[in-house]
Amino acid sequence: MKWIAAIALLGASVAFAQVPATSAPQAPALRTQSTVVLVPALVRNGHGELVFTLKADDFRVTDDGIEQKLTLDEDTGSEPLALVVAVEVGGAGARRLDSYRNLGAVIAAVVGGVPHRVAVVAFDSAPRLVQDFNPDVDAAGAALHDLDPGDKGAAILDGLAFSVDLLRKQPTAYRRAILLISETIDHGSQTKMEDALRAIADTNTAIYTVAFSSIKTDAKHEASQTLSSSTPGPPGGCMAKDPNEPDPSASSRLAQAYDCLSLLAPPLRLAKVAAIAAANGLHRNVPETVAQLTGGEFFHFEDSRSLVRGLLTISNHVPNRYVLSFHPQSPHPGFHSVELRLKDYPGLRVTARSGYWADSDAVAAPHP
Repeated sequence: MKWIAAIALLGASVAFAQVPATSAPQAPALRTQSTVVLVPALVRNGHGELVFTLKADDFRVTDDGIEQKLTLDEDTGSEPLALVVAVEVGGAGARRLDSYRNLGAVIAAVVGGVPHRVAVVAFDSAPRLVQDFNPDVDAAGAALHDLDPGDKGAAILDGLAFSVDLLRKQPTAYRRAILLISETIDHGSQTKMEDALRAIADTNTAIYTVAFSSIKTDAKHEASQTLSSSTPGPPGGCMAKDPNEPDPSASSRLAQAYDCLSLLAPPLRLAKVAAIAAANGLHRNVPETVAQLTGGEFFHFEDSRSLVRGLLTISNHVPNRYVLSFHPQSPHPGFHSVELRLKDYPGLRVTARSGYWADSDAVAAPHP
């Protein structure tokens, strides 16, 4: 598809997690004098058991291949939480409403005993706020119980962008998370791929997802959702259409896209490859890809029982993550590839965010 090949330099607007200027619970400023990338991480042993004994020095993180200095927050379990439950009620999701009707107690388990605010967003061809942020989890449970079937749309990317925007208006002291319940493939979002990546890669929001498989023959992802912007390179751009190939195939355009990477410095080349991989992932499986990008988790479900099982696993993992952070060194605007590894524990497995998107204003801001 056309959007696969459009690898021009990503737009400069980006959502970074910011260090708040004060601790007052006001709506967060999206641009401040310093920036920090949050990297929540889950560590398990070979038996799948959680590991809690690691220190900051046990981890190694790279940003576009460049190692960064990590900080470990020692006390995150008591921090308040703002959670959006985003539920597909349109398309195939309209047939899953019975699975959502009795989730109040499970949502309470996901939130845990910390101060919290929970909102519910329903989406079909467009997202809408069903329940505004409320400290009473029963209100969210009631909203989920009373959902009505939507239209034929399943605009997952629009629902996520809408949910991220809601979370940005919450107090800065609150951790932010989205619980997405949907099918795997987007149907009809108007959000362009570039804007979707920008919203999803908000470095202060973790996205946990539980999804059922889309029916392949019904799956439609809007071709208009492209990675766009001006292109580097020779006149006409390295992605300019070859007059000798008036109707290039997707594979040849993708090959041309990767050839363009040779025009970029190594860190930008790595970032661009990661951005293409993320865009491809969003095309194939939105819930799995957003979980990987943000350091959340992805689970399949087929019925009410498997849905509850996935949510209970999430409820156990949310408060038991390491919360690492770093100040990017010499960041560039656009998408960044992040890799978190353990230094000396080959038998352990770490799950963490794989990317974030840097804002041009944040990039220009000095690090104190």
